[in-house]
Amino acid sequence: MTPHIEAKKGEIAKIVIMPGDPLRAQMIAENYLENPKLVTKVRGILGFTGTYKGKDVTVMASGMGCPSMGIYSYELYHEYDVEVIIRIGSTGAYTKELNLYDVILEEAVYSDSTYAKVQDGTNENVLYPSNLLNERIEKVAQTKNINIHKGIIYCTDVFYSDTVDYKKMYMEKKCIGVEMESFALFHNAKRLNKKAATLLTVSDNFETGEKTTSEERQKAFHTMIELALEVSLTL
Repeated sequence: MTPHIEAKKGEIAKIVIMPGDPLRAQMIAENYLENPKLVTKVRGILGFTGTYKGKDVTVMASGMGCPSMGIYSYELYHEYDVEVIIRIGSTGAYTKELNLYDVILEEAVYSDSTYAKVQDGTNENVLYPSNLLNERIEKVAQTKNINIHKGIIYCTDVFYSDTVDYKKMYMEKKCIGVEMESFALFHNAKRLNKKAATLLTVSDNFETGEKTTSEERQKAFHTMIELALEVSLTL
């Protein structure tokens, strides 16, 4: 056990599907996994291990922001020998070309977060997912006739910001949306020689003003969830 995860060694699978919301993790476990078992609930961060079509999978929440994702992904990789984490989350779109519920595969993440610098002195602002994982995700999406968008996502430490101009972020940094966790995940994966990828579903659009409700964000992202689980079968 770690200070933040109470599961015993062997109770967490090598592949982890990681939403931010603990209730979404519970929903996925109850609706998609065979024989799901609650293996951790420290601080309300729920983690369940079961099988998906016979494949051992853990679904565990990350909480919000790089600090939270940084703690849980590091402990999963380092202490529980997890090899793969696929983050599934929501994003605010920066372009009207994206509609609510569109699925995005992150090709890269840009951030002004100091997470990597404080952790080990890394000064990079752009980090990348596993090429292997992204290739698998694209292949499975094609097989399942799931349309996915690809692009750079901005990872911010501040949800309520007075300084970030989304139009400038889109035009200058080529970021098509925003979220709060991938930078820490990709950094930990790179540092520990593990694999990580991020799938996002558009929950709101800065350009059009469209939004989903919190209940919809918790329950309605089934295309992204099923894609991540189907990818786990190929690993």
